[in-house]
Amino acid sequence: MHATLRFYAELNDFLPRERRQIAFEHSWDGQVAVKDLVEGLGVPHTEVDLLLVNGESCGFERLLHDGDRVAVYPVFEALDIAAVTRVRPEPLREPAFVLDAHLGRLAALLRFAGFDSLYRNDFDDRELAEISAVERRILLTRDRELLKRAAVTHGFYVRKADPIGQFADVIERFDLRRLARPFTRCSRCNRLLEPATAASVAERVPPRSRDAYRRFLRCPGCGRLYWEGSHHRRLAQRLATVLVPQSG
Repeated sequence: MHATLRFYAELNDFLPRERRQIAFEHSWDGQVAVKDLVEGLGVPHTEVDLLLVNGESCGFERLLHDGDRVAVYPVFEALDIAAVTRVRPEPLREPAFVLDAHLGRLAALLRFAGFDSLYRNDFDDRELAEISAVERRILLTRDRELLKRAAVTHGFYVRKADPIGQFADVIERFDLRRLARPFTRCSRCNRLLEPATAASVAERVPPRSRDAYRRFLRCPGCGRLYWEGSHHRRLAQRLATVLVPQSG
């Protein structure tokens, strides 16, 4: 049997060049659900929001027949498609993330922006998928095969290699600007920060900083201290390039 398929927008990133931005034919033997066919072509189900088979919306479980025409669309943020069948679960009300071993610097940036981001460099694929499902965390990964696991309902394939570009893509994809709370979470262990008096941290702060600043934050988990020094200002400017909408 065969079907004609067309993938739209960024879903083409997962296809070989000769199949991008065009309708192409694909053959298979036996019965196959549209989810299995789409993922067999390299596109994780977490990247798909809408499927049309012969012009009608359907779910991932839809079995394909010879001669079907399949259109596959990515996540829609601005377009209202409420009247059709979305294959992706509703967005999580309070976004939280779990990241694979390749995304440690992205995890730190998300934490600096105030987002709950679980990261360890020794999580294996099974643990990542389980954490994502049980704790309702969005799985961020550079491994597209990981996003094909059935347990994963919310995930994003991180395409870029540079951390600030990755950060910008995640903020844009999940519409997070209004939810950002910079410098409220520990970049090392992900715990929410607590106020600390200058007197209570005096022995741990360099004299120049102790004299110049009066507002300090402390992580209740690892004990790390934060204050608005030069590093804080540089990082705030870096975050602002993504979190603050640019005019024009």
